[in-house]
Amino acid sequence: MKAVVAGILAAVLAACFVLDATAADKRPMKIDDLFAFKRVAAASVSDNAQYVAYQVTTVDGAANKTSSAIWLARVDGKGEPKQLTDPKGKKDTAPRWNKDFKTILFESNRSGSQQLWTVTTDGGEPKQITNISSGASNGIWSRDGESIAFVSAVYPEFSEKPFEESDKLNKEKDEALAKSPVKAKVFHRLFYRHWDSYVEDKRQHLFVCGSDGKAVRDVTPGDRDAYPTSTTFSSGDDFTFTPDSKHLVFSAVPAENEAWSTNYDLCRVSIDNKSTKWETLTADNKAADSGPKFNVKKNRLTWRAQKKAGYEADKWDLVVAECEADGTLIGKPLNVTEKFDLSVGEFIWKAVPGDHPAYFFTADQNGATPIFELDEGKLTTVVATGQNSSLDSFVSGVRLQIVFAQATMDRPNEVFLVDSTKPDVAPLNLTQANTELLASLDRPRPEAVKVKVEGADMHMWILKPPGFDDKKKWPVVYLIHGGPQGAWEDGWSNRWNPSLWAAQGYVVVMPNPRGSTGFGQKFVDEIAGDWGGKCYRDLVAGLDAVEKLPYVDKDRIATAGASFGGYMQNWFAVNDIAKRFKCQINHCSVWNFESMWGTTEELWFDEWEHGGLPWEKPGKYAEFSPHKRAGELGKNKVPMLVIQNDLDFRCPIGQGHELFSALQRQGVPSKMINFPDEGHWVLKPQNSKFWHTEVFAWLTKYCPPGGK
Repeated sequence: MKAVVAGILAAVLAACFVLDATAADKRPMKIDDLFAFKRVAAASVSDNAQYVAYQVTTVDGAANKTSSAIWLARVDGKGEPKQLTDPKGKKDTAPRWNKDFKTILFESNRSGSQQLWTVTTDGGEPKQITNISSGASNGIWSRDGESIAFVSAVYPEFSEKPFEESDKLNKEKDEALAKSPVKAKVFHRLFYRHWDSYVEDKRQHLFVCGSDGKAVRDVTPGDRDAYPTSTTFSSGDDFTFTPDSKHLVFSAVPAENEAWSTNYDLCRVSIDNKSTKWETLTADNKAADSGPKFNVKKNRLTWRAQKKAGYEADKWDLVVAECEADGTLIGKPLNVTEKFDLSVGEFIWKAVPGDHPAYFFTADQNGATPIFELDEGKLTTVVATGQNSSLDSFVSGVRLQIVFAQATMDRPNEVFLVDSTKPDVAPLNLTQANTELLASLDRPRPEAVKVKVEGADMHMWILKPPGFDDKKKWPVVYLIHGGPQGAWEDGWSNRWNPSLWAAQGYVVVMPNPRGSTGFGQKFVDEIAGDWGGKCYRDLVAGLDAVEKLPYVDKDRIATAGASFGGYMQNWFAVNDIAKRFKCQINHCSVWNFESMWGTTEELWFDEWEHGGLPWEKPGKYAEFSPHKRAGELGKNKVPMLVIQNDLDFRCPIGQGHELFSALQRQGVPSKMINFPDEGHWVLKPQNSKFWHTEVFAWLTKYCPPGGK
């Protein structure tokens, strides 16, 4: 296939960049730089629009841990940001403003367990609010500022009892299990583990207490989670107080078949504990509903909704309904994004006069996550570049302004301010957390390329290394993203960072084949049941295009990927394309669809992708399963680095064991790295540094870097 260059994404909005040092002073990014960057997240604007609070995480490599503090910056950009809390090596995260404009609620492990704390903007020591044995997280204020709601995972059999008694029983049971010489785990139902930890029989309940931390009560007792157990169905806030501050509306896991159902519902419950019966607000929709947000002034509730039951990658729409002040819905919900081929991510109500619903929201589009404005049926792009999140808006004079967090491929997250009425005016960087370090680095921007594939154009990023010379021939790393319903976007990652890979001396190519998000729902849907079909052929076409680039050394091409990207490494390895790669890097992959179904935790995913259960659709589970073609590994003999971790319950450790056994048995040059203390990602700083060192060493050994 012939690559059609769609154009280089040159200067993005000017304020997204820092002042550069002279070219002679710049250097390529190093592994240690990845841990030197400050990690900004969780922006929250005070109701009087004076300050934005946010968390800043720093890495302590020697101690092999991270620490987070709460910071403040002026919304007008004047003055220097200031650190508000000193966690002393602990983690202060997720700041939330009270309506008094000066009190911030946050969560912290500074007392030894995760609890809620408050701090005031005028200084002073933080005050601990909760002291619950099972911990407290995700705290939010009620509208009137008198109550706080939070999440805690508790044993459901004690949850109907008064709080003091149930908390005591939870603590005693946990302590008895910790002290017992018998470490057997007993399971009564599926979903006994999630991602990287065992849940066993605990449930995530919503609790409410006074603003002083007193009068704690479990308002969602029983044997059901009142908070999403899968991040797939989470979008920022997953519960909220009603306008009258007397009820909670929340995203609840399915009442039945939770390991293979996506029927997340919005539910409503009183906070006074007189009635803890849940009212289901979205019973008519058998697919997922999540992320409730009220417009208090207009008494309207908006949430995200899918239509296809069992399909986690279905399009997310915004749905709005009128309601009473207590959250009781009135009339039929209205889908306000029905006609737009965009899947809504984070969203907020737009602060506008008048009586119509209007929003700002994010959605994947063309390799980025722009911010969109939807008002009276008209859709406008407000911020077009980067990965944008943590939206908040306010009116200052006659200007409607948005505060948001943004990252790009050459710059980690910072908090910005933009005037929504002036999209051509550069956003203002409020946090400036990484200005000095960024200015010292040679940070090439990616180019966007289109490749003709079957019935579509495939988007592909190309990131050239620092010091690139187009007269030389360069090696390539062909990176395959996870998901598969995900995408390579113009964003930053602390785990798989394309800029760091490019800085090793490689042209990094990141294709977005069939199944990738941001190119229309049809493009997303076309990978279902066809992992080794159109998506694979898209990737072959992308590689064909890469090899024709004049600066590419087609005898030095490597490929790497994680999760679905790891699956595709396996599918590459058992097909003819393998011979075009010098080596492969395979992180937490899927090797055997048949054993994968019985050992992963979210069964709905495999059952949707293969059209049913393994004994119902044995042919579909076998058709594109790499293990069925394992003999091709020995014929192709492409060196492969295999990484699989003990605490990865999404792509379990057995997948790596089976793959490595097949490689070794057939004499394929291979190495397996196992992190017993990591899950799907490698997060601990020293583990991450080891991971990067091993990965880049494998590349260097079989696919030497640098232009020639």
